[in-house]
Amino acid sequence: MMSEFILIGFSNFPQQLLLIFFLLYLLMYLFTLLGNLLIMGTIWRERSLHTPMYLFLCALSISEILFTVAVTPRMLADMLSTHRSITFVACASQTFFSFTFGFTHSFLLMIMGYDHYVAICHPLRYNVLMSTRDCARLVSWSWAGGSVMGMMVTLIIFHLSFCGSNEIHHFFCHVLSLLKLACGKGTASVTMGVIMVCVTALMGCLFLIVLSYVFIVAAILRIPSAEGRHKTFSTCVSHLTIVVVHYSFASLIYLKPRGAHSMDSNTLLATTYTVFTPFLSPIIFSLRNKELKNAIQRTFRRIFCPPSF
Repeated sequence: MMSEFILIGFSNFPQQLLLIFFLLYLLMYLFTLLGNLLIMGTIWRERSLHTPMYLFLCALSISEILFTVAVTPRMLADMLSTHRSITFVACASQTFFSFTFGFTHSFLLMIMGYDHYVAICHPLRYNVLMSTRDCARLVSWSWAGGSVMGMMVTLIIFHLSFCGSNEIHHFFCHVLSLLKLACGKGTASVTMGVIMVCVTALMGCLFLIVLSYVFIVAAILRIPSAEGRHKTFSTCVSHLTIVVVHYSFASLIYLKPRGAHSMDSNTLLATTYTVFTPFLSPIIFSLRNKELKNAIQRTFRRIFCPPSF
């Protein structure tokens, strides 16, 4: 069994370029942490935001923080290092946590779509269908589902035999890059199985989100006034934008044809997805959600402009 792997995703980049990307990604990383913590703190402090939608948003912020912490600090350190090795155990841990928080993020986006569906299509039953206990159960299932997916994929991959080169053509322990290093009987079938499980889970979430919005759009079109239609649809814009950004970047990375890009461009795409998507999330939710934006502004006023007596 290999004791360590070598991450060579950044090997072909000039040091000056890596330094520029390091500073850019560091700023995005810090903003991601601070932005999501601000959203969580605002939701916790403002009693008017203690609703199912903001409970799900708070859980989403937690998953984004944990996903970012699991991958980005190591990536930033490797940008400034010349020795980019990672132990077998650390690689397995990184794979587990990145998959767990990544799938949890997708499950939470799906549940948020369901929440919008119930709020718009069944408003009179909303308090019954989305009670505090039911919302807590949905969030728990999302985290449990993400953990099961992360554990299952990690156990499958790291029970394989790795032989030959120990160089991972990526900036972290990426599943497809790891599977290329595996050898032995049945490796090809295991690789296909892992890919099918991941794609099925993600596409299943996307299908249910799209289905929710089909019913939502149908309900909105039945609203007689244009102002009512616009007001109702505006409550979905931030969630819909995050879904489009999340799945668009994921599709560029995981569903592109083989050989369509060089290793360097693949690395740039993957780092952009890893850092940029969580970076955009607090911006989109704080700018597109009027209620949350007003609550954040009140929080800033209380901190920086306290009332004088």
